[in-house]
Amino acid sequence: MLEAVISLGGIGFLAAVALGAAAKKFAVEVDPREAAILEVLSGANCGACGYPGCGAYAKAVAAGEAAPTLCPAGGTETVREISHIMGVEAVAAEPETAVVLCQGDNESAQLKYRYLGLEDCQAAQKIANGPKSCPGGCLGLGTCVRACPFDAIEMTAKGLAVIDRERCTGCRKCVSVCPRAVIRMTPRVAMTHVLCNSQDKGALVRKYCQIGCIGCQICKKTAPEAYAIENNLARVEYAHHEAAALAVAKCPTKCILDFSQAYPPGSH
Repeated sequence: MLEAVISLGGIGFLAAVALGAAAKKFAVEVDPREAAILEVLSGANCGACGYPGCGAYAKAVAAGEAAPTLCPAGGTETVREISHIMGVEAVAAEPETAVVLCQGDNESAQLKYRYLGLEDCQAAQKIANGPKSCPGGCLGLGTCVRACPFDAIEMTAKGLAVIDRERCTGCRKCVSVCPRAVIRMTPRVAMTHVLCNSQDKGALVRKYCQIGCIGCQICKKTAPEAYAIENNLARVEYAHHEAAALAVAKCPTKCILDFSQAYPPGSH
């Protein structure tokens, strides 16, 4: 009996030694900076940095393969902390916010047909280029809502996606899933936007949307540096966004809005 106990004990000891040696030989060294970076990241795993998740991004930064500035969800504070860990100067990118460049909800914009398929914008777009007559309008089926990892997007009762500026981190998830490119990234400081995505001529726009841009150029004449007109569509030149609000009251179709006043209209 005693010999059996001693024998088993010896086998256990030898196994422990072997496992310890194997663990030491095959151990993967982890850069302590990687763990420190992962600690300060948001943990959203949204992929906005271009990596599969926060862990992959932390590893890339620690290895010198990625810049400390690629996490929009964390904001400037996260950039500062990661830069400190890496021992480099903190240079934060200008914060951005996603904006739905459309006001054409189910009351303001006409439909070509009644869509009864899957509640998904990408699926709807594949059927005769979508149910809305406007080729660039929001389809209102909530694909962006489901893609947002921060609950920053909601659908209005009239079928229009609206982005909460306070919750939006600029992760670009909504931009990547919108089949009509109606969601754009804009500087967070900019409050005035042309909420239209149609490039049709004004006469045609008037037929299918009450509040679409008709390319009249009144905004451009009112604030020349703040607007550009391309393909029948006005857009804000965000380098001069401060002057863009001057044209809000002048726009005949009311497609230019100052978010500091109210967006959606009546929300404040």
